[in-house]
Amino acid sequence: MSEEPLLLQTRDDRGVVTLTMNRPQAFNALSEAMLSALQDGLDALAGDAAVRAIVIAAAGRAFCAGHDLREMRAEPSMDYYRKLFGQCARVMLTVQRLPVPVIARVHGIATAAGCQLVATCDLAVAASDARFAVSGVNLGLFCSTPGVALSRNLSRKQAFEMLVTGEFIGAEEARIKGLVNRVAPPEQLDAEVERLVASIVAKPRVAIAAGKGLFYRQLEKGIADAYADAGEIMACNMMDEAALEGVQAFIDKRKPNW
Repeated sequence: MSEEPLLLQTRDDRGVVTLTMNRPQAFNALSEAMLSALQDGLDALAGDAAVRAIVIAAAGRAFCAGHDLREMRAEPSMDYYRKLFGQCARVMLTVQRLPVPVIARVHGIATAAGCQLVATCDLAVAASDARFAVSGVNLGLFCSTPGVALSRNLSRKQAFEMLVTGEFIGAEEARIKGLVNRVAPPEQLDAEVERLVASIVAKPRVAIAAGKGLFYRQLEKGIADAYADAGEIMACNMMDEAALEGVQAFIDKRKPNW
C-alpha cells in the first residue's frame, strides 16, 4: 500500500481550502519532503481565482515541531543547510505573497520553524492548550530564521526573550503578545476558525487581495513611501465595482450586492 500524502487538501463550496500537514508520527516536522509538499500545494492555489481563504492545519497531536532534526543531522554540510533554509524561506514568503488570507489552525505544540509558520501566516487561531516556542537555542542553535517572522509579530523584547530563552508560552500569552489572533477551547477550535473564515469570505476577494499585498509591502517601506503606495492602492480599489457597490449600498442603507 502506498503511504498517505504528506499534505491533505480539502475545499468547500465557498473556495475555502484547508491544507493539513499529515506527518503525525513526527509531529509534522518540516522535512524536505514536507516543505516541498507545502510549496507545491501553495503554488497550485496561488493562481486559482476561486480560492477565498486557506487554512493550514495539522494531523495528530501537534501542529508542527519545526525542522526534522534527524534529517538535518544526517547530512551535515554548509551547502545542504543553505539549501534547506532557503527552501523553508521560500515556503514562508509564498504564504505571505498569496492573494488570499492564510490562517494557521494551531493545536498541541508549534516549535522552532513550526512557530515560524504560525507567525508567517496572516492570521492564527489556537486551541487554549496549545504551546509555542523557538527552542533551537536549547540545542545550541539560535532560531535565526524563525526570528525573522517572530520579530515581525511580537515586540522586539518579547521576540528576543523567546529566542534567547527557548521557553514555551501558552496560547493566551501568545495572543497577548500578538503571535495568534484568537484562542478557543480545543473542542471549539474549528468553530472559531470558521467564524474568522466566514467574516473574510463575506468581503470582496479583490479588496482583500489588494489589501494583503499592500499590507506587507508598506511594512518594509519608509512612512512617506508607504503612504504613497497605500494611497494608490486605495484609489484603484475605489474604482473597482465591488467598492463602488459597497459604498453605494452604505449610502442607500442596504446590504451590498457582491
